[in-house]
Amino acid sequence: MSKPEASKKRIQAIRGMNDLLPGQSALWQYFESQVRLLMQRYGYDEIRTPIVEQTALFARSIGEVTDIVEKEMYTFEDRNGDSLTLRPEGTASCVRAAMEHGLLHNQVQRLWYQGPMFRHERPQKGRYRQFHQVGAEAYGLEGPDIDVELILLTARLWKQLGLSEHVTLELNSLGSSEARAAYRDILVAYFEQHHEVLDDDSRRRLSTNPLRILDSKNPDMAPMLAGAPQLLDHLDDASRDHFERLTAILDSAGIEYRINPRLVRGLDYYSRTVFEWTTTALGSQGTVCAGGRYDALVEQLGGKPTPAVGFAMGIERLILLLETLELVPQDATPPLDVYLLGMDETATRAALLLGERLRDRLPTCRLQVHCGGGSFKSQIKKADKSGARLALLLGEDELAHDLVTLKFLREEREQQRLAQSELVETLESLLATP
Repeated sequence: MSKPEASKKRIQAIRGMNDLLPGQSALWQYFESQVRLLMQRYGYDEIRTPIVEQTALFARSIGEVTDIVEKEMYTFEDRNGDSLTLRPEGTASCVRAAMEHGLLHNQVQRLWYQGPMFRHERPQKGRYRQFHQVGAEAYGLEGPDIDVELILLTARLWKQLGLSEHVTLELNSLGSSEARAAYRDILVAYFEQHHEVLDDDSRRRLSTNPLRILDSKNPDMAPMLAGAPQLLDHLDDASRDHFERLTAILDSAGIEYRINPRLVRGLDYYSRTVFEWTTTALGSQGTVCAGGRYDALVEQLGGKPTPAVGFAMGIERLILLLETLELVPQDATPPLDVYLLGMDETATRAALLLGERLRDRLPTCRLQVHCGGGSFKSQIKKADKSGARLALLLGEDELAHDLVTLKFLREEREQQRLAQSELVETLESLLATP
């Protein structure tokens, strides 16, 4: 291909990094507004971190031998030779920022974030290489009550979105690092007794991250995994007490859950409580929200020992779930209220100024002024296509007498001519009724 031909080749988005078009953005805005309101109601403050961090942050927090660090991170050297990474998740960045700015020194913090994350994995429906997460993190609280609060918060979100009957809460405890290390030896011994059943990926994990084998979806390994020793049977006393107190509060709150002894999560920093909200409506990849405690992470990244717990949820998967279950609210994409037309260039200039005056007086009114000219017939067609309830027309006669013509686009009613001084009161009355 010659250089001129190559320069004319149409450039497309990178695979797995998708555009969000106007027809989709309204549903995202609806979801994000629900989350923002919920976080405010629970007293969580928003934090925003860069999308690029030092690679060492994720290698030290997530774990060198995890799939994310080994296979999925977008890592590159900048012009100074520093190794940088597009963030694959939000917790490590949140901890780094909180430490760097002194938010964790003898303080309790409840923080939340949302934004894009990046992982180089095979794109599939609801899972992309650039994806978006909402997360919440709480620091400085070590009891099970804060674990429960985060679970209650997510349960309330499902209720607001109409998803409560379509998601299931799964719980487990990973215990302390010491108890988990002892259990790891027991688990490795069990897997070595069934070495011939393990697939290649599990054999690789046997020496690096054997707990992740429990999370395998390979059906040929299912009977062997069902007989594996359970971590819940090997918990230290403090972790067992923590878990029992947590489930007792959930019981009293009426939150249904299923204890899943194979729930281990894919990140090295978790300890004690881990949880997932799953659904069967999206096929085998059913997790829509996941989290747990990570009490050792702050110290692991150079800070003082700080209890911590959090969760993250994928926005794309939750949007897909709402669409799959047909739970998209009717008002997620509110239509225009008013479409304002000017019949010629002079009237269009007047329409632009009238539109500004109406927006001043009617701050909730969704109003669009027609731009680009065209015949009266074509302008009315565009007004109708916009979905607006009402059209306001300005022509030569209206301008001469300080009038405006009001046309009903969704009702069989006669159009009206009224003084511009009456327009605000008239629109208030019309828009107050559905």
